[in-house]
Amino acid sequence: MRMLLIEDHPALAEAVASALVKAGFAVDNAYSANSALAMHQAASYDLVLLDLGLPDGNGLDLLPSLSANGQTPIVVLTARDQLSERLAGLDSGADDYIVKPVEMPELIARCRAILRRPGKRINKVLTYGLLAFDTSTRTATVGDIPLPLGQREIGVLEQLMRAQGQVLSREALEASVYSFDDEVGPNALEAAISRLRRALKPTDCELTIVTIRGVGWMLIKEQKR
Repeated sequence: MRMLLIEDHPALAEAVASALVKAGFAVDNAYSANSALAMHQAASYDLVLLDLGLPDGNGLDLLPSLSANGQTPIVVLTARDQLSERLAGLDSGADDYIVKPVEMPELIARCRAILRRPGKRINKVLTYGLLAFDTSTRTATVGDIPLPLGQREIGVLEQLMRAQGQVLSREALEASVYSFDDEVGPNALEAAISRLRRALKPTDCELTIVTIRGVGWMLIKEQKR
């Protein structure tokens, strides 16, 4: 899942982004209102973390533009702790209002809870045949057997499981798995898919990743012979 972090304090932004990446998110950092709007126009995000005290404006003024007509959840993450400010944030359209400092496990858990709400994009456990993927723990299992995967393979698997039998283009996969700051080689996605294929092959999940030349990839059930 891809997240936009809008935070003007570099050290804090780096710490929050690092924790989110370890939790399985792809994170883009924006340090100002203008850069946040530019990133939001250039990419599709599953959730936005928004600081209010930005160098070029009030974060609350960004809410209408960032929410994408209410489809993109927004979590305010700010040091402003007055009741009137918390109410203003929630009444302006924020899905949650978190006061700094916050423990990273709690922040991650609250983001995931918002993404699991009805109408949002995430379910706690994705299943396809015997393959299951827990979005909270970022782990995959076939039956009760853990599937050892790296972070990139986990990101690709999640998107393919969400599509279940539908083709995902290179652009869609890269946009979901990588952030703007990630160093992505020309064959990085193919390498991650190849590693994922090798991990799935010896299991009993009966799923395979097929390449649709010139279009993308899809996860399907193997045809029994």
